[in-house]
Amino acid sequence: MEADGDPGESEPFRRPTRAEVAAAVGRGLVDVIGPDLRVLFCGFNPGLYSAAVGEHFARKGSRFWPALHRSGFTDRELRPWERDELLRQGLGITSLSNRATARADELTSAELVAGVTGLAVKAGRYRPRWVAILGVTAYRIAFVRPGAGLGPQPDRLGPTRVWVLPNPSGLNAHFPLPALTAEFAALRQEIER
Repeated sequence: MEADGDPGESEPFRRPTRAEVAAAVGRGLVDVIGPDLRVLFCGFNPGLYSAAVGEHFARKGSRFWPALHRSGFTDRELRPWERDELLRQGLGITSLSNRATARADELTSAELVAGVTGLAVKAGRYRPRWVAILGVTAYRIAFVRPGAGLGPQPDRLGPTRVWVLPNPSGLNAHFPLPALTAEFAALRQEIER
């Protein structure tokens, strides 16, 4: 099978088959998390492709990694399997729900609301400076803030401030990569103040 990644690059996983992706329904991913992060990025839930390979934002063409780099959070574009390097740069990844689905709209509102409790526990334990929710829709549902927009929010998770970023999914046509990068950069600039 063809490896997922750039030609000539050593990938730690092979591209999963359609059957393997379909079999990933309901699987979870291990958080990329550690103490005192600058930002803990929090998505809705893992996609099936990511769950099949065991890495966050693993699908080739994911806009998360380019936006992270182009916004200045990382000195180069990291790959999904570079968890240790992501942590060294003070960044982590988690999800509101750790149940892989084909589409985010397969999650229930109750799952997203319940995810805030788990996220608060993680924030209390690891104490990131910011939690960045990846998707205003997820934030509105999970935090019961129907009118919320992008940027800093009034909510806190213990000592941790909350920021909402656009969902980096390629399906989010409202935010092409340059606009997505600009939103990521606004958070980075706030952190560096």
